[in-house]
Amino acid sequence: MAASPTAKRRPRSSRSKRDDIIYAAIEYFGQHGYEYTKWADIAKEVGIGSTALYHYFESKLHCLYEIQALAVQADRAKFDNAIAEHEDFTEALKAVLNAAFELTDHDVLRNRVLVAEQSLAGLHRTSAREEESRQLARSQMRDIEFAWATFLTRGMEQGAIPQADPRLLARAILGLYNSVWHWYRPRGGSLSLDQVREFFVGRCLAIAGLPPEAPAKAKRKPAAKRKAA
Repeated sequence: MAASPTAKRRPRSSRSKRDDIIYAAIEYFGQHGYEYTKWADIAKEVGIGSTALYHYFESKLHCLYEIQALAVQADRAKFDNAIAEHEDFTEALKAVLNAAFELTDHDVLRNRVLVAEQSLAGLHRTSAREEESRQLARSQMRDIEFAWATFLTRGMEQGAIPQADPRLLARAILGLYNSVWHWYRPRGGSLSLDQVREFFVGRCLAIAGLPPEAPAKAKRKPAAKRKAA
């Protein structure tokens, strides 16, 4: 029998069952897809009965909204920390973009869940608990977009990047970044995350309007002395 997605990877800790459910759900949703994961599979992985899941979440969708909120919270924390550490806009932008790729395999799966099922955050729910989690996820998505637009506006005001619609520019950068998680696989892929980061950070900087960094000039070798005739 094949091992479960979280076998040999879920860390042992004093986390609550709720945390264990979210961890297992990220692994299953991220590897197999939200639609193809049975709620009962999560219960089995965590070691509880299916009905016990409803003590923590009203549904699989409720759990998904919580995962989306956590993913955006993690992104926002990295964003805020990187900006706080750099006064220079260009250095701050590079730090923000690079920090966004500092992820564990589990973090990558969480981002895959966020991006793949983002449209579900637009569906109004009649359940009060589900709707509360959905609204939280949506508000955090809007907030990080606004934070990016505000940050980019600062760069424009300082003359660090060309003038543009900051909201559209933020969406362009976030859209390119999020596109990675549609296809990148944390295990068994042909590209390392560092390779992906190097390529996409460069493209995001180009979208912002920063000129490419000049390549280091190769040192010229001294001309060989002519031998005396």
